[in-house]
Amino acid sequence: MSAQGETEAGRSEALAAAVAAARRQAGPFIAAFEQTRQPMLVTDPRLPDNPIVYANPAFLTLAGYAAEEVVGNNCRFLQGPETDPGAVAAIREGLREERVTRVTILNYRRDGSRFWNQLLICPIRDESGALVNYFASQVDMSHVHEAEAGRTRLADIERRLAEAQRQLSLTLSSAGIAGTWDWDIPEKRLHVDGRFAALTGLAPPARPGTVPLSPGPLPASDFFTGIHPLDRMRVRLAVSGILGGAEVFDKEYRLLGPDGSVRWVHARGRCHFGSEGRPARFTGVLVEITEQKRVEERLRIAQSAGRVGAFEHVPGFATVAASPQFCSLLGLVPSRTVAASAVNALVVEGDPPLMAPDQRQEGELPPIETRVRLADRGEVRWLVRRGEAIRDTETSGLRHVGVIYDVTESKRAEVALRELNDTLEARVREAVAERERAEEQLRQSQKMEAVGQLTGGIAHDFNNLLTGIVGSLDLMQTRINEGRTENLTRYAGLAMASAQRAAALTHRLLAFSRRQPLESKSVDANRLVSSMDELMRRTLGERVQLEVVVAGGLWLTLCDPNQLENAILNLAINARDAMPDGGRLTIETSNSHLDDAYAAREIGVRAGQYVCVSVTDTGTGMPPDVIARAFDPFFTTKPLGQGTGLGLSMIYGFAKQSEGNVKIYSEAGQGTTVKLYLPRYHGEVEASAEVRGEAPRAERGETVLVVEDDSTVRALVIEVLHELGYRTLEAGDGTAGLRHLQSDAHIDLLVTDVGLPGLNGRQLADQARLVRPTLKVLFMTGYAENATFGNGHLGPGMQMITKPFPVEGLATKIRSIIEG
Repeated sequence: MSAQGETEAGRSEALAAAVAAARRQAGPFIAAFEQTRQPMLVTDPRLPDNPIVYANPAFLTLAGYAAEEVVGNNCRFLQGPETDPGAVAAIREGLREERVTRVTILNYRRDGSRFWNQLLICPIRDESGALVNYFASQVDMSHVHEAEAGRTRLADIERRLAEAQRQLSLTLSSAGIAGTWDWDIPEKRLHVDGRFAALTGLAPPARPGTVPLSPGPLPASDFFTGIHPLDRMRVRLAVSGILGGAEVFDKEYRLLGPDGSVRWVHARGRCHFGSEGRPARFTGVLVEITEQKRVEERLRIAQSAGRVGAFEHVPGFATVAASPQFCSLLGLVPSRTVAASAVNALVVEGDPPLMAPDQRQEGELPPIETRVRLADRGEVRWLVRRGEAIRDTETSGLRHVGVIYDVTESKRAEVALRELNDTLEARVREAVAERERAEEQLRQSQKMEAVGQLTGGIAHDFNNLLTGIVGSLDLMQTRINEGRTENLTRYAGLAMASAQRAAALTHRLLAFSRRQPLESKSVDANRLVSSMDELMRRTLGERVQLEVVVAGGLWLTLCDPNQLENAILNLAINARDAMPDGGRLTIETSNSHLDDAYAAREIGVRAGQYVCVSVTDTGTGMPPDVIARAFDPFFTTKPLGQGTGLGLSMIYGFAKQSEGNVKIYSEAGQGTTVKLYLPRYHGEVEASAEVRGEAPRAERGETVLVVEDDSTVRALVIEVLHELGYRTLEAGDGTAGLRHLQSDAHIDLLVTDVGLPGLNGRQLADQARLVRPTLKVLFMTGYAENATFGNGHLGPGMQMITKPFPVEGLATKIRSIIEG
């Protein structure tokens, strides 16, 4: 086989493969493409000359080619000598830029006949985004271009009509068929000829064959006699301009006759000035243009509708004046007049009639689309009717003047496109639903894996903590039973230390789950970071060089300052552990603007202004797989027993709960930067509260109502209050507490748990405020899921304390509320 033969065989094989690939990519949609009446084709730009690899039967019918004549060829075989080069260039430009292209182009069928093709070309890409095909749909727009050609002919007719009108005006003027006026401005007298007087109703019409006589001098106000009320004001304004010094008067307006008839006139005049430059005379000519206006109305209606078939009908009359095209559109034998009943009888039952006898008002006839069954062939076609109801100037009756034109092909194209769209949408919805189901199953699997890790880690850590607590308390109980009191303080300290570690663990878990109640305040991050300098240096040791860089003009942020301190300290400790041989740690503050692109990449982040705290080290860094899991609970790269894996999880939860974000930037061996973004706060820095040295006691024996469903916690709180000198009332649920509050008992403060069964703490406080508006409230909470006020939504006279709390903290909170 020759080299050329081998090349041809290779091309054929590549084309066959591309055809099969296109059909394979279309999948179940290929059946819809084969059945639709919408012409479609697919090309493969990966092959030389971008050949057609699929054409549906509708396209082959439109173009008149067989499938084997089309497949493998470039679409340019549809072009001909009159095809617009600009349209071809637009297609080539769209293909080169791989974008959607819409263009209308003149194409040629196989038999040489022309058709206007509205072309839509869309690039098709695979999962990696690579271009694999172009999809093109076509709509035969020949009827639209024929209508455009008709409108062009109408414009030419309009131009010739304008010239005829000009000639007519000259003829009328030369023949004396015009009225004249001469307004003596200083004397306020009006002189008109007989024709002016007859037109305006100042004198009776002349007998046939005679010239109307001039009525003699008239008051100047008679100039406005007979002007239609709707036009009188604008004519008066124009005349006022003349009397004020304007030179030219040129107006068209209507005259209303004594019998109600309406005539259109065209008035042209000029102001003449006296020797002193003041207006002296206002002269002009008045010409009737009623017939001209009638022609213009008909022309305007024909222009707006495309002028296919014209008709004129007087409501109540039995016949319709029709053009030959009108009859042809209805399948009738051409005739000047047709029966109105015969026209409406062709309309499909239930559709609006073509002749509308109920339209009794001047103005546009409501445009309608209706189906008619042709009288000669019985075929059903879609027609559009447009027109106007015009008042006849001679009879004062209404005439319906309008046109009808065929839109059947457009309707069929709309139906075909709608069917295709409906089918495509249903299939796309089914594919999207299947994908969503698969994603949901994946998310559920990942969620269960994370829950397993979380519960295992919690059980391990809490077992260690409970061992310290239970063991210490067991030793204390044994020594007390034996009457030995030595070392009790040491055992109590060990139990307290384990309990405090357990409390810290629960706070970290709540921070990670974003349910930790935060006490948000306005924070100056510069001041907070600077105040941590000494603590940081002691924590980092001598081998780590600390550098703090604070930004000038730093914005304020709204967050829990204690949690922010804890987050920065955790990041510093992680950085120290990543630099076993020492290094440099930089803590930097800055103002930052997160744009829409950043917000789109990060889940739950809103674009806007943020305060950024960056912690950068020169340590070992993290590979991408570690960065991906860094915020997972209990995930740690530290040796066993040297880390809980909750530090970064707590920081992540704190950032998200504060409506901010945290981001890790790192490479193995290149160090790590962690950026903590907190939203900007537009306000002032809050003054620091005074710190007391010991637990404040009751000053006047105030009464405190304690509502807590846990009997152990309730007993301990009441015992603490008694030790501090307060009188107490207690309740085990919200309903019992409400009965105390609705009684006559004196109560200075309500201390309530948030998560009460039934009536929760917030609802109890709201009910209490109805009968005791000034009642002060302290909420106790360890899990703020039901307390939506934990983020700055506490009312006046309300505060919150987080479980577990020390005696001094509870006493300080109670005293500050009562004194406040």
